[in-house]
Amino acid sequence: MTGILIIFILYLALMLGIGFWFNRKKLNLNEYLLGDRQLNPWVTAMSAQASDMSGWLLTGLPGLAYAGSLFYLGISGADYGIQEAFWTAVGLGIGTVLNWLLVARRLRVYTEVSNNSLTIPSYLQNRFKDKKGIICVVTGIVIVFFFTVYTSSMFSAGAKLFSNIFELDYTLALIIGAVVIVGYTFLGGFLAVSWTDLIQGLLMFFCLVFVPVFMFFGFDGMQSELLERVMSAFGELLPQADGTGYSWSGIIGAIAWGLGYCGMPHILVRFMACKDKRTIKPAATIAIVWVAITMAAAILIGVLGGVYLSSQLTILGDSEQVFMQVVKNLFPPVVAGVMLSAILAAIMSTADSQLLVASSSFATDIFKRLIKKDATEKQVLLVSKISMVVIAAIALVIALDPDSSVFDVVSYAWAGLGASFGPIIFISLYSKKVTCPAAIAGICTGAGTTLLFKYVLAQFGGIWAIYEILPGFILSTIVILVVSKFTKTTPEMEAEFDEMKRLINEDDKKEEIVA
Repeated sequence: MTGILIIFILYLALMLGIGFWFNRKKLNLNEYLLGDRQLNPWVTAMSAQASDMSGWLLTGLPGLAYAGSLFYLGISGADYGIQEAFWTAVGLGIGTVLNWLLVARRLRVYTEVSNNSLTIPSYLQNRFKDKKGIICVVTGIVIVFFFTVYTSSMFSAGAKLFSNIFELDYTLALIIGAVVIVGYTFLGGFLAVSWTDLIQGLLMFFCLVFVPVFMFFGFDGMQSELLERVMSAFGELLPQADGTGYSWSGIIGAIAWGLGYCGMPHILVRFMACKDKRTIKPAATIAIVWVAITMAAAILIGVLGGVYLSSQLTILGDSEQVFMQVVKNLFPPVVAGVMLSAILAAIMSTADSQLLVASSSFATDIFKRLIKKDATEKQVLLVSKISMVVIAAIALVIALDPDSSVFDVVSYAWAGLGASFGPIIFISLYSKKVTCPAAIAGICTGAGTTLLFKYVLAQFGGIWAIYEILPGFILSTIVILVVSKFTKTTPEMEAEFDEMKRLINEDDKKEEIVA
């Protein structure tokens, strides 16, 4: 394991070095929270997608496909795991495309028009002219709660990586991963997070593509027969006339993952931070291609991993470790170290973003508005860093269970954030008639519905066990539209909306002239 350890140490040192580099610049609040809106297309795209996909892309998604492949090999595993992985990837792919095409450019323009908003809560407050700051506080609480849970899943994935490779105690591995992630995020803020995400996104892409290709061409005759049996799973992606195949409720629930995109603060801030609205188009192309290829590769790793490992008489107790095990078996230590660093990259690229968004929301949207309204920029920056450490500590405690599923925890946090913010973010960009009371009611409805379905209604099974983001998103949308009908906007709100549309239309006309 010496070769792998050396690669890991070098990689972690590089990430911390980037944090120290940006820390030397003595960043102000705008630079620390949003990088002074100077991200280029590559950094915007890679930072958005690397922070989006997380360790789930190399653990949870391949793990589902691996468990499904064991089922079709007649060994054990989860019935329809491959189908669930496939339809989840389809939903996320659709969500990615729509988010970049429909949300990114308008949000970039609107957040600058609306008093140069630096966070999603501050955007919503400025957008709806909430002088009492209620929407900011409600949004900040929801973000801190669900992101703390989300971050715990990333810490857990990191601990599984270290404990699998180096046979470390799970708790010790958990602490090591958390300290490094908090370290460079604490030092360098948004710029450190974004530039490390660029490196991590490229590393994830390379490793996810290389591993299944290497496995596929390395199959011998016996493995080819096993692979043919597993590939029969793709014939059951849709419900069949004889009652077999994946259910419609399962398909709808999996595709519903895509609804969460326009409500993910750690993704949306990348749109806000890009250099200008013209940066969005090339960034969108890079991001969409990256997502399509990496998710397809992740599912292939799970499918082929089941065939490859079972042919070697290896059955994993934890399906989410399939990528790690395949890499350890296939490659020499130094190459394996690089490949396994991709998991570390995926984990770190999401956890750092979540910690930064959650801590900045607490500092700017809760501390400054509820606790110390006259706080200086320096005090807000300090509170942001302190709250980052506290949130990380809470997430670490939540992650102490080594048997927790990364996929399950991510799906819960994703549902909570997507149902709370997805509807109001989207509607706020396309309708000037939506009001402040409607926004508050919609956020509370989305969060409350997620909790209700997750902890109460799901126990009854059947239709009530559907993925909670779907009812949460639908009910939140209905509440926003209904409440807006009975409340009023202000002339200032409508004027800002018209200004945003004017800038978008002006840019479209320029592009037409150039074309």
